[in-house]
Amino acid sequence: MQLYHHPYSLDSQKVRLVLEEKGIDYTSYHVNPLTGKHMDSSFFRMNPSSKLPVLQNGSHIIYQVMDIIQYIERVTVSLNGGESSISNEVMLWMQQIEDWNPKIFTLSHIPDKYRLFVSKFVRRVAIARMADAPDLASIYHAKLREAYETEDKLMDPDLVKQSEQKLNKLLDEAETQLNETKYIAGEDFTLADSMFIPILSRLTLLNLEKEYIIGRPRLAEYYDMVKHRSSYKIVIGRYFSGWRKYRTLLKTICFLCIRNMFRKY
Repeated sequence: MQLYHHPYSLDSQKVRLVLEEKGIDYTSYHVNPLTGKHMDSSFFRMNPSSKLPVLQNGSHIIYQVMDIIQYIERVTVSLNGGESSISNEVMLWMQQIEDWNPKIFTLSHIPDKYRLFVSKFVRRVAIARMADAPDLASIYHAKLREAYETEDKLMDPDLVKQSEQKLNKLLDEAETQLNETKYIAGEDFTLADSMFIPILSRLTLLNLEKEYIIGRPRLAEYYDMVKHRSSYKIVIGRYFSGWRKYRTLLKTICFLCIRNMFRKY
């Protein structure tokens, strides 16, 4: 299996946590969306949505998070025997978690000057790649429209508020559930937890842990507990725990500044 992903990608974290928890070997390929690598024509031809992650297993290419996770579950069952661990309760939580789109929420909490700098750089990458691959022009034009539409959405306070409300509702329901069970969907760690943990990590990355997590005591205890899992340390901890998140961010910012200075898109 080959997984195209990046540590910044929340959806990539979901899939990688599942792979690590299942103990499945895979080849890792980093595709940094902040530097426009997801706009390369070779990646576009494989995945027209240009979104991360992408799982390739032989001729199978999958780029929807829920589809990838369910595919990994089927592979695990096929290799190890037994029955699928996706119960109705687990599936309900997975769908609820997937229903919240973190994009608007995340971008609304990034200072405008940094967000606009990255957005402008990625748009320039798209234009440069379009010139190199004119047969993909329609797809690149669609991505440019999407970028401008995202900026318009961020100017709409109602949309930003709706995203925050949906997140709060999800966290409140998780807090209620964790008052009854050890993990999100019961007493055992499941696929639902692998999908939920990256949301908490994203809040930490945005320095919003106090506002959204600490005030929910059972959620805070749960988060502290799952941080000790080896899968968390491999997928998230090594990049974002403590000072590491600043190293990861600094490397990307330096790369963008140098490329922008020399107009290397």
